[in-house]
Amino acid sequence: MHRYLLRATRGLLGSTNVPRAGQRKNAADKVQSRHASEGFQGDDYITWKGQLPTRFVQLQIVNALRKGDREGASKMLLNYVTVNHSLGPEDFTHILEYCAQAPDPSFVMETWKVLEEEAVDLNKRSYRSIVRAFSKGEYLNEALNLLSLLVEGDRGHVVLPLFNIFLSGCDSKKSSNEAEQCLKLMERRLIGKSEITYWELLKLAVLQRSLTAVHKIWKDCTRYYNPNIITLRKFVWSMVQFGDVESAYIVLQHMVTLAKQRSASLTMSSARRYQSSRLDIPIPAKIGLSDNLFSVKSDISLLSPLEQGFLKAEESSRDLDLFGGEKKQDEVDEVQENSEFCVTKQEMRNASVPVRNFLRWSFNDMLHACARFNKYKLAEQLFLQMHDLGLEPSQHTYDGFVKAVIKEKGIAYGMKVVDLMIKRNIEPSNDTLATLSIAHSKTLNLMLAEILLGRISDNLPKYIHAFNALLAACCVMDEPERAVRVIAIMKHLNIKSNIRTYELMFSLFGNVNDPYEKGDMFSHVDVAKRISIIHMDMMKNEIQHSFTSMKNLIRALGAEGMIQEMLQYLNVAESMLWMMDPYKRSDMYNTVLHALVKSKESHAAIRVFKNMRLYGLPANIAIYNIMIECCGILRCFRSASALVSLMYRDGFCPQLLTYTALIKVLLADENFDSALHYLEQLRIEGIRPDIQIFNTVLKEAYAKGQIDVIEHIIERMHKDKIQPDPSTLWYTFSAYVECGFENTAVEALQVLSLRMISEDDNILQKKRVSFEDLIHNEDPDAELKIIETFKASQEYLATALLNLRWCAIAGFSISCSPAKSLWAKRLSSSYGVGKS
Repeated sequence: MHRYLLRATRGLLGSTNVPRAGQRKNAADKVQSRHASEGFQGDDYITWKGQLPTRFVQLQIVNALRKGDREGASKMLLNYVTVNHSLGPEDFTHILEYCAQAPDPSFVMETWKVLEEEAVDLNKRSYRSIVRAFSKGEYLNEALNLLSLLVEGDRGHVVLPLFNIFLSGCDSKKSSNEAEQCLKLMERRLIGKSEITYWELLKLAVLQRSLTAVHKIWKDCTRYYNPNIITLRKFVWSMVQFGDVESAYIVLQHMVTLAKQRSASLTMSSARRYQSSRLDIPIPAKIGLSDNLFSVKSDISLLSPLEQGFLKAEESSRDLDLFGGEKKQDEVDEVQENSEFCVTKQEMRNASVPVRNFLRWSFNDMLHACARFNKYKLAEQLFLQMHDLGLEPSQHTYDGFVKAVIKEKGIAYGMKVVDLMIKRNIEPSNDTLATLSIAHSKTLNLMLAEILLGRISDNLPKYIHAFNALLAACCVMDEPERAVRVIAIMKHLNIKSNIRTYELMFSLFGNVNDPYEKGDMFSHVDVAKRISIIHMDMMKNEIQHSFTSMKNLIRALGAEGMIQEMLQYLNVAESMLWMMDPYKRSDMYNTVLHALVKSKESHAAIRVFKNMRLYGLPANIAIYNIMIECCGILRCFRSASALVSLMYRDGFCPQLLTYTALIKVLLADENFDSALHYLEQLRIEGIRPDIQIFNTVLKEAYAKGQIDVIEHIIERMHKDKIQPDPSTLWYTFSAYVECGFENTAVEALQVLSLRMISEDDNILQKKRVSFEDLIHNEDPDAELKIIETFKASQEYLATALLNLRWCAIAGFSISCSPAKSLWAKRLSSSYGVGKS
């Protein structure tokens, strides 16, 4: 291979046109071969050969390569060089360029071997194609060998474009070593660096996720260069990829300063790309940039950029006057005086349109970086500075600004920015609409979120996240009808669902009646049909079940009461996701056990729990609580105690829900004494009870007519400062009424209603006047006013006031001090401290 490389580079490296001995011999051989073939073929062949279009033959070889017929392409190539003897580099241009574009490094190697055997000297265009094919095709070692030979006799600036092509081909994380070798070769041979070289190094640094390398490249570039505005924009882009907006801001300041200079003018190339009108003269390599350039280290700050006194950003940004009117001239002058950019708006007007575009693009990069890394204050500052410089914001500008400030200032501020855009005849981009829709979905403003999604006009896959956010909000708000409309919008835009979409669809449409009614035969048929449709759509999009989608499906079936189907899908989940994390499998069993216990399928729950233990899956506190509750269905406290022992063995301590489940087991067996004992055990272990555990005892005591238990619980609640809820009032009042104690029932209702407002007598006395007006109001709409006043988040207060008003209407006197109640005093003396 090395011999081929050495001989093939003669034409580019040689300084004389005198043919070597080997070349004269080859030429003579070709002449003899040509005359021999002419004598053999006749005059007709001579005429045909003389009119053979080489371009057509090259296109035939390229077409064969496109079809995958490599053997046919090789035969045509050999025949091509056999028939033609006066071949030059232009006779292989199209073949080499195709191989560079494909890329096809192996056929380049084959073509190169043929060229070496025929002693064809290649030109620079051919070498560019060869190096590009090797670099893009991951033949990096071969490309490096060729570059090493090329620099032996050539001046550095001639082969520098080839080194840039090689660095451009190092677009894989595995190619950092080859890039380091290339840089060392450039330094050893004193190959200079152009601004294109620095751009290729920047792309590599971003690919390697090394901010340290970006800073090294910046220092090396600014040591010798005064970078043009295109290069500066690339540095801004590179730095913001890592969130280094402070360093990028310094570079952006220099861009603004450079924009007013004539040297910043840009032109358009033949490829319709912007390029600097300034000559890009390579600089000599005098420092070792290659030493561990792409090693990942801790981030460092940008030091002394261009060694020129750049102005630092102010710590606090000025107030952003987005929604005010036009500023007066003196205000504009004051803003320009305080601006961190030493450029006036008039000077910026003299900049060319391409230069202003590059500035706007860099501002946009900065704004989007502020959105990703939560720099909303800097985003406001940048937006205001664009206004100061006379740079008109684009759709992309507003998109970055909205994303940056919406996290801190809220969705209302983002909507104001959109209104400002519309006033300026700038339609919000699809990205902006998606961002606003996601924000509305998080705040559960589903109507606006749906409207914004309906305005999206593109079918890019990234917008599925906005639709998923709205579907998740529909799950929270239990609005499956709206979810159907959202999915219809997705289908209209041809946005494919992902696994998250299906996870939400199983939660939304996997059950019909829950939590309002129990499932029946008709709802089960409807659920089965829905699940079948979702599964067909998953198969159409080639999406497999995830743990969450299967868990949501199993939960939906359990909630609908489709126990057999739920157990079948549990088996399917075990076969499909058997490699999943054991704790996730336990979580799925938790869902199944909860549904079984809720449906009173105690024996099935025991079988599933035993299988879980047999598989060695780790249990958790929630599973033990569910199984203890299952023992309540069986009325077996011994089994519940055994589960508590297992819980301790697995390292879990009983919690409030555990004691609630144990008390349910005892109450199912009408063992009120032991239930009260466990309530006292909570106090000993320092666990604060909640209203639910007390209501659990009250419910069973009311059902069994145990007035003494009810009074004991009410006093215990008052002692623990646990405020009652409407269920507490209902169980207590109903128990007294069914036992024939109507006056006591009304008195208890008054006391508990007042305690539901507050346990503090001082607070009740302060609110006495306002409450008495509502309670004794003779307006026929007084109850409606109470409900309207406290419907938001004070529904318990509204219930308490309505109870007190009913007592007043019934003719009972109302006291705003529960401590004065004879009933409350009796409970305190009978069940207070030291009483059992």
